[in-house]
Amino acid sequence: MAQEATYDTIGRAYVRHRRPDPRIAAQIDAALGNAESVVNVGAGTGSYEAGRRRVVAVEPSAVMVAQRPVGAAPALRALAGGLPFADRTFDAAMAILTVHHWPDAIAGLAELRRVAGGVVVLTFDPAVHAEHWLIREYLPETTTLDTWRTPPVGAVAEAVDAERVEVVPIPADCVDGFNWAYWRRPEAYLDPDVRACISGLAQLPGRLVAERMERLAADLADGTWHARHEELTRLDVVDGGFRLVVRPPG
Repeated sequence: MAQEATYDTIGRAYVRHRRPDPRIAAQIDAALGNAESVVNVGAGTGSYEAGRRRVVAVEPSAVMVAQRPVGAAPALRALAGGLPFADRTFDAAMAILTVHHWPDAIAGLAELRRVAGGVVVLTFDPAVHAEHWLIREYLPETTTLDTWRTPPVGAVAEAVDAERVEVVPIPADCVDGFNWAYWRRPEAYLDPDVRACISGLAQLPGRLVAERMERLAADLADGTWHARHEELTRLDVVDGGFRLVVRPPG
């Protein structure tokens, strides 16, 4: 269980830094439309599970399940590629920033389509994603990880028979600490706890990341980073390649 092993290792402080951003949550909630019953696959600690819906969570990692808050939706330990539900059990299925960890993403997406009428998947376009200054200038090795081999957005859309694909803008004060969240707050990446909750960084060799973060710290201290990225300080949102693939519930 590759996904389980990954998050059993890197997910121990997840709940501290991976909180749902309200603007992203609103976009996901709108995409779920009138769905009353939802299965959240790769649910993690329960971010973006709208309380007004009946939710069942699927999450293979015991470490992640243990961090779900009191009162969160019930969680089953299973993999996306073999969901333990009958056809069309739910009005909608959601998968939020998880598809790139699935051993067989296309099989998992087919399962979402099987068990639910509607499907909402938050994924990313690797080409746009890789333009993050953190990756391009400091940690290009991130793009060699297995998790970078996520299906193209078009393939995700085809697998779930999507009606549309939406850009998900990343605000400068994003509170969900994924890799692009701190694009205008570079000093945040110097915090080991922050990096531990970003799967692409947490899976790289620790010594390599530490060395590159020393370089970032030096660039921040002497003004190099700010001179190189002055234009970012004038932006409120960016396109980090995040895409919401939507098949609306019936």
